[in-house]
Amino acid sequence: MSLRRILRGEVPHERLVEVGAEVAGRYGEPVQSVESLEADNWLSTPCVVNDQWFVKVITGQNALVHALLTTGRNLGALSSRSEGFFEYVQTPLGMAEHELAATRRMRELGVNAPEPLEAFDHEGSGVLVLEYLPAFEPLDALDGREAEGIAPALFDALARMHDAGLVHGDLRSENVLVVDGEPYFIDATTVRENAIEEARAYDLACALAALEPLVGAGTAVETALESHGPEALLDADSFLDFVNIRPDHDFDAAAVRAAITKTVE
Repeated sequence: MSLRRILRGEVPHERLVEVGAEVAGRYGEPVQSVESLEADNWLSTPCVVNDQWFVKVITGQNALVHALLTTGRNLGALSSRSEGFFEYVQTPLGMAEHELAATRRMRELGVNAPEPLEAFDHEGSGVLVLEYLPAFEPLDALDGREAEGIAPALFDALARMHDAGLVHGDLRSENVLVVDGEPYFIDATTVRENAIEEARAYDLACALAALEPLVGAGTAVETALESHGPEALLDADSFLDFVNIRPDHDFDAAAVRAAITKTVE
C-alpha cells in the first residue's frame, strides 16, 4: 500500500456505497453504481455515483493531513520570504464547504469548473458533491500543441480569479481538467485574505510550473504576460524555488526564471 494511501486513509468501499446511497437519495434516485477513483490526492477519497455525481469523501484523517500539509507549505513559503498564506480548515465538513464555495465563486466569475451541488456531513465525514465530467484529460496528459492551445484560456481564467480576489492555492496539472479544449479548475484550497497578493504570485508560479514541461519556458512566460503583466511575473519569480521543491511539480525553474528576465527586461 502506498504512503499516500496510508496517510489519506482507506475509506472502505462499503462506506463509499453508503455515501453514494445518501447522495442518490437526496436527488430522489436509487444508488446504481459507486465507482472508486484513483487520484493523486492526500485530502479526500473520490468516487463517481450513478455516473452523474463526482463525490469527495473527506475524513477526520484527511483533515489531520490537511493541517500537516498546511504547516509544511507555510514553512516552505519562508524560502520566498513570505510569512505563509495557506489557511487551515479545521473540520472535514468545513473542507467540503470551502471547496463548494470556491467552485461556486469560480463559476460566478465565468471560470470553467464542475457544477457545485452541495456539501454535507455523513457520520463525521465531509461529503462534497459536484457535477461529474465524464470526458476529460488532466493538463499533463496533453501534448505540447494541445497545451499551447489552452494556455491563454488558463492564464485568462487565473487573471479573472485574481482580479476578483479569489486564489486557487493548489494549481497543478491534476487540478486542471481539459474538456473539449477548455480548462476546468478543481480542488481550490484555502488562503488567508490578508495575504492575497502573495497567494496570487504563488498561483501564477504554479501555473508556469505546470505548463513549462509541456510548452517550454518561453511560451509559458510569454502567454502569461498577455493577461498578467510584467510585475505579476516578477512577483511569481520569487516563488519558483518554493514551487520547485514541492513533489507535485516537476519543471525547469531556472529556464522559467531566465524566460521571465528576458521577457520583462
